Amino acid sequence: MGRMQLDLRIFSGTAHPELADEIAGCLGVRRSDATVKSFPDGETFVKINENIRKRDIFIVQPTCPPTNQNLMELLIMVDAAKRASADSITAVIPFFGYARQDRKDQPRVPITAKLVANLLTAAGVNRVLTIDLHAGQIQGFFDIPVDHLYAMPVLIKYLREKGVSENLVVVSPDVGGMKMAHAYSKALGTPLAIVAKNRVSATEVEAISLIGEVEGKDVLLVDDISETAGTLTSAARLLLQRGAKRIFAGVSHAVLGEQGRQRIADSDIEELISTNSTPYAVGPKVKTVSVAEILAEAIRRIHLGESVTSLFDIS
Repeated sequence: MGRMQLDLRIFSGTAHPELADEIAGCLGVRRSDATVKSFPDGETFVKINENIRKRDIFIVQPTCPPTNQNLMELLIMVDAAKRASADSITAVIPFFGYARQDRKDQPRVPITAKLVANLLTAAGVNRVLTIDLHAGQIQGFFDIPVDHLYAMPVLIKYLREKGVSENLVVVSPDVGGMKMAHAYSKALGTPLAIVAKNRVSATEVEAISLIGEVEGKDVLLVDDISETAGTLTSAARLLLQRGAKRIFAGVSHAVLGEQGRQRIADSDIEELISTNSTPYAVGPKVKTVSVAEILAEAIRRIHLGESVTSLFDIS
């Protein structure tokens, strides 16, 4: 990939510098130098320590926890880059926080995903590069281009190498994840099943019924985000009761806290496979596959004015 010298700049906030370094490595460049720190009162200070005039700038910053801190940091870095006469600024947001508040589902609540889109545009972002938005229509909340990559090819490559694609059923842990599960089952050539769940609270979920057949089968539960792992682990419990043999889970973004890690460790799930879109995809039974390469390739194509579409293909 680093055959020709690319004249672009990769920056990182404090959210996930390891991923930024890995992306830079894939592109054969070094991560550019910026100071990003907090004042004692909690305000963010940013200084770009090299000339970026007329350059393509890519700022890598998933808006994972601490979400507000990371989002504000990104906005301030964008402002610094804009005022330093950057030619174009792409916000590389592998995990896009606040994506679940994408409509008014009850009275007097915000549509935070739209607010965040407005803030990014107001700060001076020219383009957004992200992976597996919780709701695809969020692309339409932006009046700037959004390149929306999928984690599925990366996860499927790992599953094939691991030899898990035989005797498999893909299961969506809830009705909302049907579309994603269907894409996985098509790519893997497997049957599909759905667990219907009842959400008790933000952290508690009870699985109620299964639509489809899992008896004597290995199961791949797929979802876009896992935080407290309530949805996945309660679905796994039900699938085991219904005669499933081995249970794997594949999620695009594992934003696991203490509770989520513990639940996965104690669960019937053999392995949770996720990407390194955030630094939280760690813990017992958690396997991380890297999205650095697909992000780097997308960045290279954006910089050179090539089409990013073919990156969506599953090979």
